[in-house]
Amino acid sequence: MLRLSLAIAVAVAVAVPAAALLGCGQAGPAAAGDGRLNVVAAEGFWGSIARQLGGDRVAVTNIVVSPAADPHDYEPTAGDARALARSQMAIVTGIGYDQWATNLLEASPSSERTVLDVGDLLGLESGDNPHQWYSPSSVQRVIDRIAADYQRADPRHADYFAARRRRFETVGLARYRRLIAAIRSRYAGTPIGASESVVEPLARALGLRLLTPRGFVDAVAEGSEPTPSDKAAADRQIVNRRIAVWIYNSQNATPDVQRLNDAAKTAGIPIATVTETPTPEGASFQSWMARQLGELRAALAKASQR
Repeated sequence: MLRLSLAIAVAVAVAVPAAALLGCGQAGPAAAGDGRLNVVAAEGFWGSIARQLGGDRVAVTNIVVSPAADPHDYEPTAGDARALARSQMAIVTGIGYDQWATNLLEASPSSERTVLDVGDLLGLESGDNPHQWYSPSSVQRVIDRIAADYQRADPRHADYFAARRRRFETVGLARYRRLIAAIRSRYAGTPIGASESVVEPLARALGLRLLTPRGFVDAVAEGSEPTPSDKAAADRQIVNRRIAVWIYNSQNATPDVQRLNDAAKTAGIPIATVTETPTPEGASFQSWMARQLGELRAALAKASQR
C-alpha cells in the first residue's frame, strides 16, 4: 500500500485557504448544532469506538470509511479539511499512517481542540507498526484516553460517559475479548504466516508465532517490492508446511500475496483473512474484529486436526 507523500498532503492543506477550512465565518472548533461534542476520526475504526463511548453527547464524523479506501494513501478533500478544522476533538492514528490528517490539523491549529494521536499516546515512532487497532492493549489505552477526554470536555455529563464506557467494555467488547482469550488459551505458540504487517499486533496478542520474514510483511504493507530472498523464504514456509495457518489482507492482494494464497491452498494450509478497514462499510469495531477472530479460530482449529 503506497503511503501518501508529504508533498501531496501539504499541497492539499495549502490549496484550501483558511477561510475555506473554517467556512462561513466559523472561527475554529465548534460543537455540533445541538451542542454535542464535535468529534472527527481520520479512520472509521477509531470513530466507531468514539461514537459508542460518547453516545448521545457526541457527533462523530469518520473520514476514511469505505473498504475500498486505503488510509495510507488517502487523498483528503476540502470537506475533510473543513471537518477537521471545526472539530473539538480529532483522532488520528499517527506513526506516519495518516500524515494527511495531521497536516490538515496543523494547517488549522487551535488551543480549543483536543487531538488524540494514537502513536503519541502509545509512545510509538515513525517506523513502528501503525496498525494498533489490531492490538487489544493499544485499543484499551485508546478507550481510556477517549473516555477521559470526553469527561474533561463535558464534565457536566461525566457520569453519562462513565456509564457508556462500562457498557462498551462489558457488553460491546464481550465477544471480542472472549475470542481473544479462547484463541490465546488454545493456540498460543502456533506458527502462522501473514501477507503483511497489519497482522503482527494481533498475532503478538494471541501468542501466535508469525514466521513470515519481516521484510516481506513490511514491504507489502508499504506498497514496495519484497526482496527475492524474502519471497523465497515465504514460499518455502508454505511449501514445507512450516506454518499452520496463512492470514492475508483481502484488501491488498498483490501478485505476490495471491501467489502465496494459491500455494497455501495447494499445500492444504487453512487460510484466514483480515482487512485494513472495517467491512462491511459501517460495521462496528467489535463486530468487524469478532468476525475476523472467529474466522481465524476456525482456521486454527482446522489446522490442528490435520
